[in-house]
Amino acid sequence: MPRPRKRRRREVKRISRSDARLPEYDRGQVPEGLVTRRQLRDLGLSPGGNVGPVAILRCRICANRPQWSCTHPTRGHLLRIDLATRKRIPTLAQEWALDRAMAARSTCPKCRRRYHFCLPLRTQGCCDPCDKGFEPTPDTYTEPPAKHLLAA
Repeated sequence: MPRPRKRRRREVKRISRSDARLPEYDRGQVPEGLVTRRQLRDLGLSPGGNVGPVAILRCRICANRPQWSCTHPTRGHLLRIDLATRKRIPTLAQEWALDRAMAARSTCPKCRRRYHFCLPLRTQGCCDPCDKGFEPTPDTYTEPPAKHLLAA
């Protein structure tokens, strides 16, 4: 029987706020022009020319410790908004290619029904109703496309 592991206490690295590599701001005190990655996404921008964060947004826990630098994983990284670029929008051909790829993953090769989820084609090779022999409920799949019988 294996021995239970001893739990090691994680050492807390205390770094003085004056020795921190990047400037730190508490919530509500961030200067104009600095935003988080999530705020960039809400504005329809991507980091673009930002090489890395220019400042740190301190977490709520560290708001009570003004002399220490924030080392928690919940801290946010602030980016410059003037270096951000517009998000790239996929072309219609790219969207069409992605739709075809998803259709290949969610269409059963036996019954030709397209489901609302990806099928286990590597392991089963078909959908569950075809594999187990029962009729699927109509709300789990979309109707198969109409056959095109024209010559041209």
